[in-house]
Amino acid sequence: MPPLPEPRGPVSAFLLRELVLRTHPLPPTSVVEPADPLADEDLQLALYLCYELHYRGLDGVDVDWEWEPSLLAFRRELERRFEAGLMATLGPPSATAAPEEMDLALRAIEDADDAPSLSRCVERDATHDQALEFLVHRSAYQLKEADPHTWVAPRLHGAPKAALVEIQSDEYGGGRPDRIHAQLFADAMDAAGLDSEYGAYLDQIPGVTLATVNLMSLLGLHRRWRGAIVGHLALFEMTSSVPNRRYANGLRRLGHTDPRATEFFDEHVSADAVHEAIAAVDIAGGLARQDPALAPDILWGARALVLVEGNWARHVLGAWRDGRSSLRAPLRAAV
Repeated sequence: MPPLPEPRGPVSAFLLRELVLRTHPLPPTSVVEPADPLADEDLQLALYLCYELHYRGLDGVDVDWEWEPSLLAFRRELERRFEAGLMATLGPPSATAAPEEMDLALRAIEDADDAPSLSRCVERDATHDQALEFLVHRSAYQLKEADPHTWVAPRLHGAPKAALVEIQSDEYGGGRPDRIHAQLFADAMDAAGLDSEYGAYLDQIPGVTLATVNLMSLLGLHRRWRGAIVGHLALFEMTSSVPNRRYANGLRRLGHTDPRATEFFDEHVSADAVHEAIAAVDIAGGLARQDPALAPDILWGARALVLVEGNWARHVLGAWRDGRSSLRAPLRAAV
């Protein structure tokens, strides 16, 4: 279980004070509307901690907090603010596509993405320390890779469910613990001299990065967003192969010759090339065929992915361009 982090404001401070106690009804508290819900440190950390109770839990926190009604109500208030930030930029789900054209509609969302390319920077220009920062950022999700998307499995049936399981089986190593993708990422961190313990860098990971993970948890944990998490997964798989090849090339350029350092990325170059069609046609298109009313949600989930990943890339590249660490505090133990 990850250790409890330091608070980043009144909301996360309130939550952390209560979580170290035995499970009890939370006292009334107010959640202030942040200026930028998609990057607010306090909001995103508090939401991340609430969601973590549904994953591996938190060190020293009573397991019964997971389903404490007052905590769920508190989390819902945080989610409302996060969703409001998403809606302010994206608007509500509205655009649609015919099931047989879902892959083309998802590709159009990718083509409209104007975010700068972090993967190209890592491949060509990033310094050694910047590449390590990249790994730390990504550890917030990659050490639990596939888990947020797996939440949707019980909400699907028939062909889309079978296709989802086909992809997730690969993500979980096809029955081999050493090939679980989260383990491959931990191996890459170890090879790079970083701490691969789950949650080890939470204090250093900024809110704009936590938002990329919180989006998946939000969409995956709510049945009403089942279309959106499918759209998120579909575009995630469709846009993964090329960036992962670049990340692997960048790590090799910087002298990471240990195969463990690049195996995670090399694996995704080939695996996601296969997953792309399954995710777009069989899962997203298949779900739209079963329930055409979910098509706008599928596309909205893909657009939400582009939004939060673009915010993250701009943050990281902006910090590097200015000669600053992109983390909340620079890494002290670089290899």
